[in-house]
Amino acid sequence: MLEPILDPNKDAGSSRDAISFGQRAEPGLNTRHGTILTLEDISVSFDGFKALNNLNLYIGVGELRCIIGPNGAGKTTMMDVITGKTRPSEGQAWFGETLDLRQMSEVQIAQAGIGRKFQKPTVFEALSVFENLELAQKTDKSVWASLRAKLTGEQKDRIGEVLNTIRLTGSAQRPAGLLSHGQKQFLEIGMLLVQDPQLLLLDEPVAGMTDAETEFTAELFKSLAGKHSLMVVEHDMGFVGSIADHVTVLHQGSVLAEGSLEQVQADERVIEVYLGR
Repeated sequence: MLEPILDPNKDAGSSRDAISFGQRAEPGLNTRHGTILTLEDISVSFDGFKALNNLNLYIGVGELRCIIGPNGAGKTTMMDVITGKTRPSEGQAWFGETLDLRQMSEVQIAQAGIGRKFQKPTVFEALSVFENLELAQKTDKSVWASLRAKLTGEQKDRIGEVLNTIRLTGSAQRPAGLLSHGQKQFLEIGMLLVQDPQLLLLDEPVAGMTDAETEFTAELFKSLAGKHSLMVVEHDMGFVGSIADHVTVLHQGSVLAEGSLEQVQADERVIEVYLGR
């Protein structure tokens, strides 16, 4: 993690301190107000098109939040802002109380505790499942240098825990390229988990999965909530209904509606722009 350096020009009594970033962070994340992610008045424009338009979103510590909305609603751009891939032209983006995501690089944001899984699984197919997890938790990202490094007992135990969590213990020595599509999705989730992220961003995680794999993914996410905060972007409304306590609907770069799935499904605006009749 990155070490926050207080801005001497910021008022000492402010709820958030403006910060710049050194090489490493002090351990722990300041979430004293119970919010792990704050997006306020976020706008992003591409050649005059507003992909995000005064977006406001708040994710609580340990929350499992589902994000839904039509194509082009701004879901991917929002995740790009959170992970530092895209810089907002306006607005505030905070991780915890003190980490200003706008001032951090993608690597710094990942080190601070935000993990992102894209829709298409990306694993090292020539390496075993165990080696993929081993590589993911290394600080030295040189593949062969990482694999030659000796694991501590604690690291081995952690990999074992993650293998059990993602139900791949029996496939630990199997090449990742031989896994099913769903198993590759589970492995990539495991590669995030060995890094102990505090916030996971998961983009359409059940796309292409079998019914049984989708059901397990729902169980997995519900078991992770509380230990981690999860933001799940998904179109499969059956899956959303099986995991979500709170749903946010995006439309044209802004929040259109929020609430339980039943509440947003009954919202006339959501029916019109996304769900249909």
